[in-house]
Amino acid sequence: MPTHAITRRVLTAAIALLASSAALAADYPEKTITLVVPFSAGGPTDVVARILGQTMAKSLKQSIIVENALGAGGTLAAGRIARATPDGYTLLLHHNGMATSTTLYRKLAFNPMTDFEYIGQVADVPMVLMARKDLAANTLPELIAMIKSKKDAMTLGHAGLGAVSHQCGMLFLSAIGVPLTTVPYKGTAPALSDMLGGQIDLLCDQTTQTTSYIRTNRVKVYGATTKTRIPSLPALPTLAEQGMAGFEMYVWHGMYAPKGTPPAVVARIGTALREALNDPNVKARFAELGAEPVSDAKATPEGLRTHLKAEIDKWGPIYKKNGAFAD
Repeated sequence: MPTHAITRRVLTAAIALLASSAALAADYPEKTITLVVPFSAGGPTDVVARILGQTMAKSLKQSIIVENALGAGGTLAAGRIARATPDGYTLLLHHNGMATSTTLYRKLAFNPMTDFEYIGQVADVPMVLMARKDLAANTLPELIAMIKSKKDAMTLGHAGLGAVSHQCGMLFLSAIGVPLTTVPYKGTAPALSDMLGGQIDLLCDQTTQTTSYIRTNRVKVYGATTKTRIPSLPALPTLAEQGMAGFEMYVWHGMYAPKGTPPAVVARIGTALREALNDPNVKARFAELGAEPVSDAKATPEGLRTHLKAEIDKWGPIYKKNGAFAD
């Protein structure tokens, strides 16, 4: 067959594909969209998802249901989305764990860099180091001294291997050079509940979940994990300014669709995401929780892809150095 005939067929097929994608986007969405969160209801990622979902639903003129699918540090939910029908009706909202899973899990059922369509980054959320209200230590130096003297009797909760609460706790313990007994939960919501009840001593968690407890003095808080103080909690010093130089840990979120989702549908969802992140009510609700919506440039497929790759490169060596792996 002549080369020009082959070229004409390829071009015709490409035009047909683009036309089909555009037609699908024009009709999208025709039914309820499911936004899957890999962590417990009421937890910090769930809060972000529900705030976003409510506003994106208005833009898309269709309902968005948030579904919590727990297990294996978020990898079960991510694997499910990677295998889902690529039609834009099943989406994933995940945090840092999407990057750390590549190192933590030796047999990962998906590849974060190849098995998804990227919608965009969503929001950055600070974290705080806190303890049960009746813990004797009142300051960070007192806490560190207590940990060093009673390390065998103290416990640190987290939302499972690879969760951001686990990352934060690992960084803190590495910084002070003392190991502690860690207690994994299926999300930080149940971990926080147990800390409030006195079952565990310490927890590193996101401000989206902890701000109200800090403001009402229901927990004892020792510092923020950010470089600068959190605007919603201006009286709370950072860990860095209290002597832990260079300590920085925040939570970033990204929205994903199954690989093969039509480009026009990805673009439509992305537009709804950026509209939501610029909505005054969303900004106000995020600000109350200490969360910060990302810029329009980051809330794009390329913005998320670039950040995800950088996080994989950053955390991989850290976890390998500390020998942190899951089965």
